[in-house]
Amino acid sequence: MIKSELIARLAEENPHLTQKDIERVVSVILDRMIQALEDGGRVELRGFGAFSVRSRGARSGRNPRTGESVSVRAKHVPFFKSGKELRVRLNADD
Repeated sequence: MIKSELIARLAEENPHLTQKDIERVVSVILDRMIQALEDGGRVELRGFGAFSVRSRGARSGRNPRTGESVSVRAKHVPFFKSGKELRVRLNADD
């Protein structure tokens, strides 16, 4: 599901709200999550999972086209750990 599909589904389930209001709410939620991660925090959605930021150190990599060795600088990457309820629902026998 992409963001526009999420907004469309929420609009369908909540006819008393305008599409523009739903877009604004979804955008604010996602922006606040991103801001929390930028500030070094963690975002936990009970039953769904937790988002955090992990650091990757500098390393030596290889250009797949030429085979040439290249240096890859250190960076921060998002990390998601699923919650128990999500894992249980995904693995439930139908």
